[in-house]
Amino acid sequence: MSIQVIPELSFKEIEKGDSFSINLLSEALSDHGFFSITQHGLSKDLVDSCYKSSKAFFDLDYKIKNTYSSVGSKGARGYTPKGIETAVGEKVADQKEFWHHGPLIDETYDKNIPKNLSISQVPEFNKHFDELYIELHNIGSRVLSVIALSLGLDQNYFNSWIEKGNSLLRSIHYPPVETKSNPHRARAHEDINLITLLIGAEEGGLEVLSKDGSWIKVEPSTDAIVCNIGDMMQLVTDKQLKSTTHRVIQDEVVESKPRYSIPFFLHPAPSINLKSIFRDNDEGILANDFLNQRLKEIKLY
Repeated sequence: MSIQVIPELSFKEIEKGDSFSINLLSEALSDHGFFSITQHGLSKDLVDSCYKSSKAFFDLDYKIKNTYSSVGSKGARGYTPKGIETAVGEKVADQKEFWHHGPLIDETYDKNIPKNLSISQVPEFNKHFDELYIELHNIGSRVLSVIALSLGLDQNYFNSWIEKGNSLLRSIHYPPVETKSNPHRARAHEDINLITLLIGAEEGGLEVLSKDGSWIKVEPSTDAIVCNIGDMMQLVTDKQLKSTTHRVIQDEVVESKPRYSIPFFLHPAPSINLKSIFRDNDEGILANDFLNQRLKEIKLY
């Protein structure tokens, strides 16, 4: 295991223009694409409410949960049971079940963005997750502004991309690992989207692949948000920013317990053309087409 650490930065200091924090952020972006932020303004009470609602849903009987199954519909909204999502190139599925929740949409949103489902057994779920979506979308927009500046772009460069975008919250439950022969709760993979914001990473198990091939444990402080670059951002920056491989693994010396986390995958609108921001001759690919290609690869399509 590598002794490297993921930098933990005050987002307040970054936005104030603190040169030391900005330099650390730039190094993290170019090195392994992961960093964590504190002083971000996200309400701990809201996060706690979302985790409480998530646990209430995952504690339901499987037959009830499966009535909300999204299998066969790209996993876009609702429930995906354990044993479905499979990392690219892997034969064994991840040991996790999850729920997808997107924006509150109206007729002005792209028709490829579906409506959210409601859980009758956990009536407060959508209220909490609607609020969390708005908060993390706002924080994600601010993170994108800092990234844009680091690339020499206008700080508002990505604003139009994510307006009425196809972002989503994924509430994940990793049950206790059943056998030591397979400690991988989520096998090595990269994220599809522009950037990911993760709350709940302090529970342990998240690891990032470093340039030298070793795995770095991500151990942020309580309430920190872990941020990482996704494949879409790697694509449009011609790999100047790296979508880094990461995994969730059960520590051999620690008793396996249920693990919960909530990542926010910040996506552009489906109609955005993902082309190089540095080259004029790049034809690009529509965000919706790119997403569907990747969903097929991980067996959610």
